Amino acid sequence: MRVGTSKAAFLILAWLASAPATAGPALLFDASDGKVLYAEDIDNQWHPASLTKMMTAYLTFEAIKKGRLRLDQAIACSERAYSQPPSKVGLPAGGTLTVEAALQALIVKSANDVAVMLAEAVSGNEAQFVADMNTAARRLGMARTQFVNPNGLPAPEQVTTARDLARLARAIVKDYPEYAHYWAMPMMQLGKLKLRSHNGLLKSFEGADGMKTGFICDSGYNVVASATREGRKLIAVVLGEQSGSSRTIRAGGLLEHGFQQFGWKSLFNSDTIDNLPVAADAKSIVSMRDQVTAWDCGGRRKAVAASKAKSKAEAAAADGKKPAPQAAAAAAGVPQVGAKAEAKPKTNAPAAKTGTVEPAQKKSASQQAAAEAATQSQSAKAAGGAGQAGGQGGAEAAGQAAGQQSAKSPAAKAAGKTGDQRGAASGSAQSNTHLKPAGADGRAKPISGQSPAETGSTAKAAVPAEVVPDTQNSNAE
Repeated sequence: MRVGTSKAAFLILAWLASAPATAGPALLFDASDGKVLYAEDIDNQWHPASLTKMMTAYLTFEAIKKGRLRLDQAIACSERAYSQPPSKVGLPAGGTLTVEAALQALIVKSANDVAVMLAEAVSGNEAQFVADMNTAARRLGMARTQFVNPNGLPAPEQVTTARDLARLARAIVKDYPEYAHYWAMPMMQLGKLKLRSHNGLLKSFEGADGMKTGFICDSGYNVVASATREGRKLIAVVLGEQSGSSRTIRAGGLLEHGFQQFGWKSLFNSDTIDNLPVAADAKSIVSMRDQVTAWDCGGRRKAVAASKAKSKAEAAAADGKKPAPQAAAAAAGVPQVGAKAEAKPKTNAPAAKTGTVEPAQKKSASQQAAAEAATQSQSAKAAGGAGQAGGQGGAEAAGQAAGQQSAKSPAAKAAGKTGDQRGAASGSAQSNTHLKPAGADGRAKPISGQSPAETGSTAKAAVPAEVVPDTQNSNAE
């Protein structure tokens, strides 16, 4: 049943609303003839991330067609394959998979280790396979593409364009239709493991039937997505989205737009992915690292830090016009580094009667001892009053009462410590309705992490629960 008009309008509006000013390249075309239905910055270079695996699959299909591999043939996991970071299947070195299972894991799970396994099986070693990838790219007309590895893990020189990916996607659909079901699989089972696709359109968009997603911090969230309705297949290429959900919305909006407007667009448009002129202002690579919402890339961490700072500022404004933590420290009587001393009202009668000793006055040993004993007793009494007045420490009261010489003596230091404890307790009891304790916003403080969302593991205890990265998909999707 064809999607309703209201739902179609919603998808298109959601797509338009989800496209920020910094949106990356996008392309929509008809898979049968390559006719362009929508194009935006299609010749700007971009990191392909795991869209690279489309070429890895294409060369594997080619090797099977030429008889160099069989679907039921077992291929081994080398040390090189085993060393690849997630996303991965996690076979031990020496473990084996059939070529068919490896292809499914490559496409559905986006397994980096399996990409290397297939590369070694097809070409003998990874370096030769990369050379074969670039040869195939030139043959398919992917003029602005350069591959340096078979899985799309971060590499500055590994670049492509939306147009080049469209050419690759069309070649896969045209040359190897017998493997179309691999691209449409929402999940696969490998032994006891259930491996699920990152392509959200397979579950949410009518007619969706492939193809591949990709993500690293520098690329943002990429997808090449296909859908078929009434025998017509359209393919969308979306690069550089800020989140997995915005990627799905934008690709879905493009596809829905294409199906709704196909008639008149195809009638009055003769541009194809092959004859559309290359943009004279086509740009070189840009990084999305600071814009994506993946925790390990920095953008989400910065957003959380900004949110915490805003919450603290709002709490400070509500509590008394002093920014936290200065407001809390001032209410507790804790002196701030670099802060100017405030004039203290002379309302503390006990502190004014503490047997003041002039700093320059000399005393005998017996008089000194008596003065220290008197200071200790008076300081303990003054501490409670100081706490009620504003949580000021007993050491400050004793220091004001006894002067600099008395404050340096052991007895005065002991009295100050006792006064601190009592004064802090008293001050806290009166001010706890106005102060917010550290961590009152309920958020766990993050630690410095490493890299992407569907991306190496970080210490989970220190990361907010809503943004804990998937440890099975930590470096590339």
